[in-house]
Amino acid sequence: MTDHTLARADEVLTELTELIETARTLPMSSSCVVPRERTLDLLDALREVLPPELAEARRVVAQRDLTLSEADRLAEEQLRQAQEQAQATVNAADAQARTVLDAAERQAQLSVSAAAEQAHELVEAGRREQGQLVSAASVHQAAVSEAARLRAEAEQQCQAMLAAAHAQAESLTSQAHEYAHSTLSELVDNLHRLAATAENGRNAISQQPPPAI
Repeated sequence: MTDHTLARADEVLTELTELIETARTLPMSSSCVVPRERTLDLLDALREVLPPELAEARRVVAQRDLTLSEADRLAEEQLRQAQEQAQATVNAADAQARTVLDAAERQAQLSVSAAAEQAHELVEAGRREQGQLVSAASVHQAAVSEAARLRAEAEQQCQAMLAAAHAQAESLTSQAHEYAHSTLSELVDNLHRLAATAENGRNAISQQPPPAI
C-alpha cells in the first residue's frame, strides 16, 4: 500500500468518524441518524483505496471459513461415527453383560437348588439317624428291662432250687438218721438177744456137773 493510498484511507476514515460524531442522536437512545448516501459514498471510496491484498485476505478468510466449516463437518461426522460406534460398543457390552449375568444367575440358581437339596438330604439323614438312635435307645432300654426280668426270674428260680435242695437234704438227712437209728436199734436188740442167749448158755453150762476125769 502506497503512502497516497494510506493518506486517502485515513482521510476517508476521518470523514466517516466526523460524520458519525456530528450525526443527530435519537431521543432516549445512543443511536444516531447518519446520511445514508454520504455514508455509502465514503464506504465505496474506502473500498477503492483498500489494497488488493485485502481481497486476497478476504479470499483466504473465506477459504479459512470454508476449511473450518469442512473441518467442523468432518469433526461432526467423526463425532457422530464415534458416538454410533461407542453406542454399538455399549450395546454389545450390555448384551454380553446380560448374557454373562443370565448365565451367572442360572448357575447361582442351580447352586442354590443343589445346596437346598443337599441340606434337605442332610436333614432327612439326621432325622433317620435320630430315629435309629431313639430306636436303639428303646431297644437298649427294653433289653435292660428284659435282662432285669430274667435275672429276677433266675434269682427266684435259684432261691426255689436252693430251698428245694435244702428241704431234700434235710429230708435225706432225717431219713438217714431214722435209718441209722433203726438199724442201730435193731443191732442193739440183736446184741441183747445174743447176749441173753450167751448168758443163758453160760448159765446152762455152769449148772451142768463137771465131767468125770
